[in-house]
Amino acid sequence: QVQLVESGGGLVQAGGSLRLSCAASGRIFSTLAMGWFRQALGKELEFVAFINQNGGTTDYKDSVVGRFTISRDNAKNTVYLQMNSLKPEDTAVYYCAADPESPTDYTRSFPWKYDTWGQGTQVTVSS
Repeated sequence: QVQLVESGGGLVQAGGSLRLSCAASGRIFSTLAMGWFRQALGKELEFVAFINQNGGTTDYKDSVVGRFTISRDNAKNTVYLQMNSLKPEDTAVYYCAADPESPTDYTRSFPWKYDTWGQGTQVTVSS
């Protein structure tokens, strides 16, 4: 069983940057595909970014391409989400999630594919 703990959220002005971290424990981290999702108040949970087990494959929600970067450090059991040029519409609770299998190009953006979730970290972008 794996446990995930996010950190790095906060309040930032539009155009600013934040880096989210997600620390994993309880399972060999390098065997896990990882995703970042977010949920704004009153809205559904949505896919933000994906990274495979060795970091060689990444994927992003269209609206964050060029602004967000997902990465991982398997030696530190941590996945990161670097968020630049933040916009008010990026305001949400951000969650990391783990998938012990290798999702397909189609399934990697669906929350149901991931079996372990962190508690979330709030990101608020002011205009």
